[in-house]
Amino acid sequence: MSERLREPPAPTVRIDKWLWAARFFKTRSLAQEAIEQGRVRVDDERVKTARVLRIDERVWLKVGDVEREVIVRGLSDQRGPASVAQQLYAETAQSETQRLAAREHRRLFAEPAHDIHGRPTKRDRRALERAKGEG
Repeated sequence: MSERLREPPAPTVRIDKWLWAARFFKTRSLAQEAIEQGRVRVDDERVKTARVLRIDERVWLKVGDVEREVIVRGLSDQRGPASVAQQLYAETAQSETQRLAAREHRRLFAEPAHDIHGRPTKRDRRALERAKGEG
């Protein structure tokens, strides 16, 4: 009888844990919510939170306004320092150029609505009236 040499199973980790460990999301529940809302895809397919992730898979994710496409380079289900988390993935060149271009666009063309914070105060209202020439 010959003994078969069995290779150990490839390491795997749930995608929600990996996204949290790679520091794309602050909490696992935020990662799970993004997955459920379709803001995370693996190899161009929507996934569920319990989906097992493997090395060399391509992950597309959207966090806020930022879209990224990364290739899984390492697996971890424990959150560590940012320097370790950055070794878990490699961002594609196309994704990086798009992300940097979007950041530059946001810097040059700021959304005016982001400066509005609720109702104007009495002081703000008086300044507006003076500027309009009403006061």
